[in-house]
Amino acid sequence: MKVIGVTGGIGSGKTTVSGILSSLGAKVIEADKISREIMKKGHKVFDEVVDFFGEDILDEKGEIIRAKLRDIAFESEEKVKALNDITHKYISIEIKNKIKKCAKEDTVVVDAAIPLENGFLDVSHEIWFVTADIDTRIKRVMKRNNLTYSEVMDIIKMQPDDNYYISISNIIIYNNGSYKELEERVKSIYIKSAYK
Repeated sequence: MKVIGVTGGIGSGKTTVSGILSSLGAKVIEADKISREIMKKGHKVFDEVVDFFGEDILDEKGEIIRAKLRDIAFESEEKVKALNDITHKYISIEIKNKIKKCAKEDTVVVDAAIPLENGFLDVSHEIWFVTADIDTRIKRVMKRNNLTYSEVMDIIKMQPDDNYYISISNIIIYNNGSYKELEERVKSIYIKSAYK
């Protein structure tokens, strides 16, 4: 089994790349989906997040409002670090558990915006970094998530910069063109990668 780590900042197209890899037969594990699951009431992470950030982040049913949590967390680097410290260890455990369950698969893709030391970098045989021009990324996220320019910039500022992503990556995919161009590039890399 080969594990490909796909990473990139918000709006880069990393999840689109993971989707293309899925259509080629790879099993995809999404860190963001795991994050949503572990933030639900009844999970240890839920309790730790609410203890740190307060009950103002909860809706009337007592569930975490992710947009509200994001807004509060992105007020400072310290709050982002606190949120990451709480969630990343659990995300890492879940990723590793899911990889074990995929033992019979040829290729497993771990899709994560933040390349975790444990549960991403240590389990990936190859790391693919997906990037795009900053203006393209901002426009995509504003449209997709209905966020303001300022809100998108706040998120981008809290993510690693491109130099960091490049330093840990084996493959860099520039995603400034059409979906078709991206699909062809990903297929080409995937085929070459299969013979390494």
